[in-house]
Amino acid sequence: MSQNEIVITLPKPHKAQSQLLKEARRMNVASMGRRFGKTVLGIRCLAKLSLKSGLPVAWFAPNYKLLDEAWRETKWRLHAAIKTKNEQTKRIELSGGGSIDFWTLEDDGAGRGRKYARMVIDEAAHARRLKDAWEQAMLPTLTDYQGDAFFLSTPAGHNFFYELWQLGNPNNANRHPSWQSWQMPTTANPYIRDDEVESMRALLPERIYRQEYLAEFIADGAGVFRGIDSASLCTWQHIALPNHAYVIGCDWGRHNDFTVFIVMSAKGEIVHIERFTDIGYELQVGRLMALWRRFGQCPVIAESNSMGGPLIERLQRERVNITAFQTTSASKAEAIEALALALENGQIAFADHPNMEPLRRELLAFDQERLPSGAIRYSAPSGQHDDCVMALAIAWHGVAMAIPRTLAFHIQSL
Repeated sequence: MSQNEIVITLPKPHKAQSQLLKEARRMNVASMGRRFGKTVLGIRCLAKLSLKSGLPVAWFAPNYKLLDEAWRETKWRLHAAIKTKNEQTKRIELSGGGSIDFWTLEDDGAGRGRKYARMVIDEAAHARRLKDAWEQAMLPTLTDYQGDAFFLSTPAGHNFFYELWQLGNPNNANRHPSWQSWQMPTTANPYIRDDEVESMRALLPERIYRQEYLAEFIADGAGVFRGIDSASLCTWQHIALPNHAYVIGCDWGRHNDFTVFIVMSAKGEIVHIERFTDIGYELQVGRLMALWRRFGQCPVIAESNSMGGPLIERLQRERVNITAFQTTSASKAEAIEALALALENGQIAFADHPNMEPLRRELLAFDQERLPSGAIRYSAPSGQHDDCVMALAIAWHGVAMAIPRTLAFHIQSL
């Protein structure tokens, strides 16, 4: 090695990464499971070309957080070859004349007017305006050098990333000759233990596990809840049974929606439902208090949005053991996904009673929609209700949160 030679050490590609690099064409789309190693792979793709050829390359990310992570790791791994770097413009100039620009796809026209020999699009499935950015700004930047591109991402439904993946899908009879696609599950990374990935199967709803770890493209739409028809049956109850612990989940409504109270046992049995509409809040409070007394003054978890806050305060003044559940997009998604997992795992039983039918209908129809941000919004289909689903999700949340604390308190009091 001469004194003027710079040595850059990057992790050796594992077998699946080497396969991808060997089979790459001009346009490459890799659907990858979590922890596959896409960031290191992307840095290798850019660094190797720019260092050897002295040509400009670029990294694109959906948002500033992901961009900053790639920026920091690239600086660290290539520090010996960095000639200059600009923290404001996120540009690295390398010894030998090459350069790496970092762009966020939250900026309109990212990369417009530049010339690149290669680009990496990190977490492409989660870029809200990927189609417009690719067609109007990014693709033209590859013209001068006849550059190539690598779209690396965990999938997120049937969006534009999925459309690009289909262009190189080996099983697509109409695949484009310039495109190559792969589906690489997390287990393709030999540094991630198979049993660790398998343990996630028990902790996540099936569709999320398949998407995040198996790198499968799961179509958006109905089918959020599975295992409803095969769920166990339990006995309908009007009052608490001796030595049984319960929780009540409450979703408030009045004119356009239903108020729903769901009583669930500590074993996950839905033993009682009350559902009504067009009833004043004073009467609703009275009905909940009566139900609370019949079921041993058990913990109540109630939605606190809108009128829920004042109603909860009123019930607290009456000494009801009630806790607020603030419904946000994040808390709703967490509660719905926990409920979906519980149903799939057979942890919830339904009372054999006609009052269960509205709940079953809502569960079967419950839908999801992927927002431009890539996040999932859960709700009932247009014109339908999800009040029973939310009351059940809140009750199941309460079984996990409230009942263990109550039982611990009683044991200490003996």
